[in-house]
Amino acid sequence: MKINDYIDHTYLKAFGTKKEIDQLCEEARQHQFKSVCVNPTYVEYCKSLLAGSGVLVCTVIGFPLGANTTAVKVFETLNAIHNGADEIDMVINIGKTKEGDFEFVREEVEAVAKAAKGHTLKVIIETCYLTEEEIKMVSAAIGKTQARFIKTSTGFGTAGATPEYVRLMKENGAGKEVKAAGGVKTIADFEKMVAAGATRIGTSNGVKLLEGKEGSNY
Repeated sequence: MKINDYIDHTYLKAFGTKKEIDQLCEEARQHQFKSVCVNPTYVEYCKSLLAGSGVLVCTVIGFPLGANTTAVKVFETLNAIHNGADEIDMVINIGKTKEGDFEFVREEVEAVAKAAKGHTLKVIIETCYLTEEEIKMVSAAIGKTQARFIKTSTGFGTAGATPEYVRLMKENGAGKEVKAAGGVKTIADFEKMVAAGATRIGTSNGVKLLEGKEGSNY
């Protein structure tokens, strides 16, 4: 695949306006990125802007902390699909993961997957807050669900993706694909994530990567 085929072109900052979203969508259309990833409030708008472009619209659920109730995450997902979302990136309940309640995580992911109605679901585990053993265990739990991807990070935690985390997720996720997000700033970063097993990259640096320039942290 070409670089642009991997990229979820991302804008999730709280202070974003239509000006930033317009630019995001124009760049995604111009460079034929896989998707744009935006906050739920912009799903319907992006769907309209990108009509006929082939670029997917991805949104985030339970973002960025993952501490919403399952019922709220399900409603968010149903609403996002209704508004035109093609892909869903949900955040797991990180506290439950730290408690070792991986059955809760599995059941919640399944509930969101059902609400997603066959649309691609990516499950954010926020690796920066987990031990290696927790990454292995939660990846295995997600491996038992209908999710398609396990995703490293929100980009709002203390750190983003690393090749080591990607590899752990890939090895323990029962065949799930892996999305690396946060900290992919250069082509070298991109290549390391792909070599470790990532098949999708979440970044606001997509244009910079195509130009061979260094981007910002997310």
